Amino acid sequence: MDVEADHYAVLGLPSGEEGAGLSEQEINKAYRSKARELHPDKRRDDPNAHANFLKLQNSYEVLKNEKTRKLFDDLLRVKREKLHRQGQQDSKRRKMMSDLEERERSAFSVDPNIKAREEEERISRKLKEEIAKIIAMQTNKMSAATTPFKQDTRTRGKDSNDGGCIALDKEKVLKVSWEKIGEDYTAQRLREIFEEFGAVEDVVIKSSRKKGSALVVMASKDAAVAAIGNVLGNLSNPLLVLPLQPATSPVFFSAEKNEDDGPKLNNLVGAGHKAYEDSVLDKMMKVGN
Repeated sequence: MDVEADHYAVLGLPSGEEGAGLSEQEINKAYRSKARELHPDKRRDDPNAHANFLKLQNSYEVLKNEKTRKLFDDLLRVKREKLHRQGQQDSKRRKMMSDLEERERSAFSVDPNIKAREEEERISRKLKEEIAKIIAMQTNKMSAATTPFKQDTRTRGKDSNDGGCIALDKEKVLKVSWEKIGEDYTAQRLREIFEEFGAVEDVVIKSSRKKGSALVVMASKDAAVAAIGNVLGNLSNPLLVLPLQPATSPVFFSAEKNEDDGPKLNNLVGAGHKAYEDSVLDKMMKVGN
């Protein structure tokens, strides 16, 4: 006899708790019905007919006996409880695995609050940088508006008197101007250019957007005269060099070429610059105050 067989199912009856509640009459009726169906005389072509009918009889014997039926019902109950426990354990195990996986994901994932705080700090830092740039730009504009003259003071004070003022010989002062195109000229660059003709005592440079100008104080009159009449600086942006008090009309040495590839002279009127140059000269003389 197969102890693993479900005897209720063999008789075509419901198993489990519902089968345990069936009456003896219901079991007898099910057996008679199933016996007519599985009888070997009706299944002559079925090689398993005799074995199936014997299995039916065995199951009926188990169920019609009160003691064996109760043991079989207990066995089915124990199996159901076992399956239930296994189901609960599997459910708990799946939940534990799910919780573990969730904790692992949380451990390696970025906390949204931390991410939001980092984003806020990044934006705040960038904003402070941009505000600092704007403030620096405004400060530079204000500085340029209130102090238009950039002074090279490395040689200032050589000819100063006891009152702190600078005594200048106008015959040693050159007026220099250029266009703001290409390479610009700094005080240091102007000093280097004019030192080819002699010592340079001072350079006062004015910076503007379109035009640059400066006063260059040479150490001697001869050096000032020697610098006049030469093409100075870059040919693409030459310097206009004039004496502070020209004896003749000033000339400008441009980058244009004449027929023999020499520099061509363009006459300019220096009187238009007189008021400005006098103002700059006055600032140079008073800077030591």
